[in-house]
Amino acid sequence: MHLVLDVGNTNIKTGLFENGKLRNSWRFATNLKQTADEYGIKMEAFLTHLGLSTLDIEGVMISSVIPSINYTMEHMCRLYFKNAEVKLLNCDMNLGLKIKYDYPSALGTDRICNAVAAYTIYGGPCIVVDFGTATNFSVISREGEFLGGVICPGIMVSADALTDKAAMLHKVEYVKPDKIVCSNTKDAVQAGVINGYVGQVDYIIRKIEQEMQEEYKVVATGGFSSMITSETDCIDIVDPTLTLKGLEKIYEMNR
Repeated sequence: MHLVLDVGNTNIKTGLFENGKLRNSWRFATNLKQTADEYGIKMEAFLTHLGLSTLDIEGVMISSVIPSINYTMEHMCRLYFKNAEVKLLNCDMNLGLKIKYDYPSALGTDRICNAVAAYTIYGGPCIVVDFGTATNFSVISREGEFLGGVICPGIMVSADALTDKAAMLHKVEYVKPDKIVCSNTKDAVQAGVINGYVGQVDYIIRKIEQEMQEEYKVVATGGFSSMITSETDCIDIVDPTLTLKGLEKIYEMNR
């Protein structure tokens, strides 16, 4: 069995693969102050809950967008997964894609994972929209080239900035009200945040297709992917575990 870790700014997403299939996945909060042992105990607890031990894991692949936590995560894996080959994803590995980015080493490894999984599973050309702390649009050509994309503030980042800077506005639940013209402040904020974000997604996808002069299959992933997809017809596929699947595929290509 293989374990993959997608270390994000907000959460660490974990997937357990057996014979290439995702058996289980779970997530916990990213905490830069936690030690390797604290993370290791959490991992042991999850595996014990599944009737497994750390010795059942033969390989670990880590994707991280936080350089300062990389040593802690690698140290945790080598300390607790003693039978496992541990790899930290980087752009010099065999990815099955050609990275046509100005500075490949600056490309977020989560975007690499998403691109690999989307192209391998769903084919190209495709656009991956990852709704995380930031919302990333990644464009992959028919020939398997990562061409670049767009990075926007995530929906929660945008909403928090609004309520943090406006004294009379307060944090709201992220649900869409029944109408766009709202008669109270809470619904008005919800309508603006949700509908505004849907409009942004639609516009960016249309602009990408206009610029590239091609129609793309659009694959969405991330925490808000289902909610945004329900409000737009620009997204074709929702795959909440796309990043984890990409990590597993990259691990297999680099064994």
